[in-house]
Amino acid sequence: MASLKEVKERIVSVSSTQQITKAMKMVAAAKLRRAQDRIVQLRPYSEKLGALLANVSSGNTEEGMNTYGEVRDVKRVLFVPVTSDRGLCGAFNANVFKGIRNALATGEYADAEIEILPIGKKAFDFYRKKENPVNDAHWGVFGDLSFDVVKAAAEEAMEGFQSGRYDKVVLVYNEFKNVATQIIRTEQFLPIVENEVDTDSATNTDYIYEPSKDFIIEELIPKSLKIQFYKAVLESNASEHGARMTAMGKATDNAGDLLKELRLTYNRTRQAAITKEILEIVGGAEALAADS
Repeated sequence: MASLKEVKERIVSVSSTQQITKAMKMVAAAKLRRAQDRIVQLRPYSEKLGALLANVSSGNTEEGMNTYGEVRDVKRVLFVPVTSDRGLCGAFNANVFKGIRNALATGEYADAEIEILPIGKKAFDFYRKKENPVNDAHWGVFGDLSFDVVKAAAEEAMEGFQSGRYDKVVLVYNEFKNVATQIIRTEQFLPIVENEVDTDSATNTDYIYEPSKDFIIEELIPKSLKIQFYKAVLESNASEHGARMTAMGKATDNAGDLLKELRLTYNRTRQAAITKEILEIVGGAEALAADS
């Protein structure tokens, strides 16, 4: 059995840890509120842009779509894992790595060259130790998260696809559902998936095109792709704070349960020590009485 001093030291240590995890939960909750507002505000815009693109590209737009919709033999693939800069968020980052492993395990990319464009420090730290080439130019987007910063990463992936450096670009990220639930998404970014835009749900509207329909489509497609990329990063950002809030909440609860056990152990140990001292005193008194 541990001594009173050891148990007391553990109680102090666990109490300190509980205070830290409770504070981290509160910080994550505050950040989650802001991140959730950003993604909730972007989703309608992203969906409306997709519906608009479905309408204006419903005619003879194949020529405008060819640049980003060209399907090729998959020989070079760019994976874009979106993770966090920090840990202590449960299985949030591990699920992204698992998503890429599962995609590679299907055999679809068995003969393809794989390159990684990590978004987030955890992805960069993980994949720089692997054998696949890593593009380290954009992993720090969360230091100053904005559309302009994320747009640069999206443009590099788009330019790589246009130039033929990549035949396919895949995003892997956590989609935010609620505080306790994040859904891992393995989403084809390029080439554009034809059924990605739901033309049935899009409102059929006649537009007057100025300067031209082809020009507008050529402008809309890159913008839509950048918004899609930015949306994935914002989804991951909100999911990160939700996962951290949940993980720190569970850690706080576990610390509370452990404190109860330690205090019970402390009281039992203290009671046993007091009982032992009383027995020693009584035994000593009886020995003195016997001698006299």
